[in-house]
Amino acid sequence: MKGILIRWIVLAIALGITTSLVPGIHFEGDLLTLFFVSAVLGLLMAVLRPILVLLTCPFVILTFGLFIFVINTLMLYITAWIFPNSLRIDTFWWALLASIIMGIIATVLGAILGEE
Repeated sequence: MKGILIRWIVLAIALGITTSLVPGIHFEGDLLTLFFVSAVLGLLMAVLRPILVLLTCPFVILTFGLFIFVINTLMLYITAWIFPNSLRIDTFWWALLASIIMGIIATVLGAILGEE
């Protein structure tokens, strides 16, 4: 349970930092909304992402794993679709950049906080 809470906090921080760094990703809302959005994004990453990775396995292998960034971008788009008033994405390229930055921030924060 503690690990899930740490991952949720890490994802919320990474989403907050990413929306402030990337000009094409816009977040309107308070801290509670940020936690709800990150909870849905985390749920999508835990449930839907493995299915998509499995279904697109040839593309993942062919691109040496870079297609994972496209799948992460899709997860961000689905989250923005669920929360249209809170999270807005301008273009695919901004979303791709945001997913890369979020991955880097989440990895660094996870290592600092001792995420398992």
